[in-house]
Amino acid sequence: MAKFLRTMSLVVAGVAFLSYAGLGQAAGTASQENAIRKVLQSQVEAWNRHDLEGFMAGYWNSPGLTFFSGATETHGWQATLDRYRKNYQAPGAEMGDLEMKDIQVEMLGPKAGFVRGKFLLTLSNGKRPHGLFTVIFREFPEGWRIIHGHSSGGE
Repeated sequence: MAKFLRTMSLVVAGVAFLSYAGLGQAAGTASQENAIRKVLQSQVEAWNRHDLEGFMAGYWNSPGLTFFSGATETHGWQATLDRYRKNYQAPGAEMGDLEMKDIQVEMLGPKAGFVRGKFLLTLSNGKRPHGLFTVIFREFPEGWRIIHGHSSGGE
């Protein structure tokens, strides 16, 4: 009987440990996903204030950043900022109001996440450019940042 009770104690302790470890992992994942969503929300808010530098705070400030749109590849944080300035703040261009919808976050590991969603710009002339985007996030000491982005869209 004592051997049976010891065995059952070990089984119960093992199940409790595995349950606790699983809950911790799920909570960690939810926390990571929320942190990523917060970066995206901060980007939308910055965009809608017409603050491109604030918008770019969500990107990895590195020459290793990549951004693909249409058939164009942009490499580096500064080049990506310059691309946004050219397309959305040059004379005759407009940033409009940005919405991100149908956001899906998938954790690829404890320090990496994949996001896909839809974007919609509303311009003063009534046009509503929209499309799809995917981004890959990585966690750095300063927080979650986009290390690669891709967007495709139309009018």
